[in-house]
Amino acid sequence: MGRRIMTIAIGGLGTLVFWAVDFPLPFLFGPLFACLVAALAGAPVKDAGALGKAMRTILGVAIGASITPDLVARAPQMAISLAMVPVYVVAIAAIGVPFFRRVYGFDAVTAWYAAMPGGLQDMVLFGQEAGANVRTLALIHATRVIVIVMITPFFLVHVFDAGLDNPIGAPAVTLPPHEMIIMAAAALVGWKGGERIGLFGAPIIGPMILTAILSLSDIIHVRPPAEAILSAQFFIGLGLGAGYVGITLAEIRRDVVAGLFFVVIVAGLAAVATEAIILFDLAPPVDGFLAFVPAGQAEMAVLAIVVGADLGYVVLHHVTRVFLIILGAPVAARLFGVVPPAKDKTG
Repeated sequence: MGRRIMTIAIGGLGTLVFWAVDFPLPFLFGPLFACLVAALAGAPVKDAGALGKAMRTILGVAIGASITPDLVARAPQMAISLAMVPVYVVAIAAIGVPFFRRVYGFDAVTAWYAAMPGGLQDMVLFGQEAGANVRTLALIHATRVIVIVMITPFFLVHVFDAGLDNPIGAPAVTLPPHEMIIMAAAALVGWKGGERIGLFGAPIIGPMILTAILSLSDIIHVRPPAEAILSAQFFIGLGLGAGYVGITLAEIRRDVVAGLFFVVIVAGLAAVATEAIILFDLAPPVDGFLAFVPAGQAEMAVLAIVVGADLGYVVLHHVTRVFLIILGAPVAARLFGVVPPAKDKTG
């Protein structure tokens, strides 16, 4: 608990500094950079645990509230771009696995799960169960997510000419109290209910599903208040920065650098997918770009909100990607004979 309190304090200081210098997204990048610097300096920072998961439920509710009857009516228009997601995932794996295997000499299981562009926690968990190097997986996926989260706003502003000042939500005092109570209940029930049935990404997906039902049933009509969205940003940044605690120079030279090269690979494939979306006029450029950025759904939800993108469209593509990887990666690993190092005859 002491480590978590210290980490929150460090993140709060980073937020204040970024706010004072008018840096974009201070509630996301302030705690991220502050905790990252603290972790690299050897401070025993730690993510917020259950509190951090609770804050992610806010994004699940925000996403669910954006799934409206109008979005459902437009679903057939998304069929082509959604069909591109599995092709995109296979392309990343087809390049990533040989890269980690042959260039960095990772064992087969570690290379396999390092190359999967899924969620950090999910890929580390699956890799651990399969016998991979857990620390390597954690650093590679943390590097992928943190670098992409940092560079995506630059592309939004300088390539797509988008602003990062879209209102993230109305103040709590302006929203109907009964709808905020309903959303809070949906967040808790969706999270814990999702965990009980083993739902992947339960803190986000559970509340998202439940709130989407409420939105489609005309029971709620607003997103969570701005204060709640800012809190979610803060704890996402906190967790990303704290992911580097205890890192060594050897790990930086090997795993972090490997993760940086992998970012270049996935960024190139994301650019191809985005160009196809724009070329065939499947979605507005910003929506198409954010839909195929290979980072976490929580981080992309935040950016979709602040840039004013179609949140439902963006997150639907990320959920599809993560869903395919979570279901497909372990099955495909067995089909291709990916085995732990002790049984690996090629390593």
